[in-house]
Amino acid sequence: MLTPEHVSIKARKVRQGVPNGSGAGQSKAIPPERNLPLRPTQPMTIAAFVLVAALLGGGWLWTPDKDRDTLEASYAPAPSRFVSVLGVRLHVRDTGPRDAPALIMLHGFGSSLHTWEPWAQALETRYRVIRLDLPGAGLTGADPSGDYSDERGVRIVTALMDQLGVPRATLIGHSMGGRLAWRMAADVPARVDKLVLVAPDGFASPGFEYGKAPEVTLPVKAMQYILPKAVLRMSLAPAYADPSRMTPEIVDRYYDMMLAPQVRPALIARMQQLVLQPPTPWLQRITAPTLLLWGEKDAMIPVANAQDYLRDIRGSQLVTLPGVGHLPHEEAPAASLPAVRAFLDGQPLSPSPPG
Repeated sequence: MLTPEHVSIKARKVRQGVPNGSGAGQSKAIPPERNLPLRPTQPMTIAAFVLVAALLGGGWLWTPDKDRDTLEASYAPAPSRFVSVLGVRLHVRDTGPRDAPALIMLHGFGSSLHTWEPWAQALETRYRVIRLDLPGAGLTGADPSGDYSDERGVRIVTALMDQLGVPRATLIGHSMGGRLAWRMAADVPARVDKLVLVAPDGFASPGFEYGKAPEVTLPVKAMQYILPKAVLRMSLAPAYADPSRMTPEIVDRYYDMMLAPQVRPALIARMQQLVLQPPTPWLQRITAPTLLLWGEKDAMIPVANAQDYLRDIRGSQLVTLPGVGHLPHEEAPAASLPAVRAFLDGQPLSPSPPG
């Protein structure tokens, strides 16, 4: 099942300060059944039912892509524009004073630049705020190269900065976009001022092992042909601690972006290409000041995982948000923005206690 971050086959491992490969300072893991973002059988059962029904002649379940021109008219009005970068037609929004410090916002799996709008509108009076649909998502759509590796992602973001005349920027990344942000901070540190990592992805979890591509099941592959809105809604719901914040408009947007031309095959290709490597060597190279921001009720990437990043990124700080889930910037922008503003301004934070 596609969620705004991952399919339901990705059950996040909750970690409590267990150093990778060290054996030191280990603590007892939370039982696996508490690690699952969804009841594992529910979405897959629905997806399997949908697939079987289609195979038995249920052509009414066929879910074609939506028309690009119609989607762009609805979701890419000014200040959206399209920029060709390394052969990819990127959907970009670039607002705020051009001579102000730049922020680049990187969304998570299955999401789009629209996820950042509450933060962008609040920050663009003082900062140049750049957000984009990453390759394989939203109105950017598929990368013609077919390459969805982190290395390719770093090259594309760096080339976009070059094209926009941005020598350095603060990277703000959520989940998958957080992984891309910390990877970029490690690989091209001269281009990164600061890091804001919102529930970042990167450590191994059940179904996503180091050095091994994940299994992408047949029902998941079938969703490039069949995707009822009810299934998308059910998969999106665990990302919110407060269900009332998942409005019909938000569900419609995620659904429409999932049905943008060639997005579903691209998302599946991204999953198939994902081969995680232990992130510690990259994280330990990061010198940019780093803020970790996490909802305390995150059911997708639990807040306990923050301890890995606090251990590996020197000087990093953690701020947690009570009663907030996996999407603080969407679910609780008013509660999540003060820590981001203070960090960007260089003001002292009140970090959350470790553990």
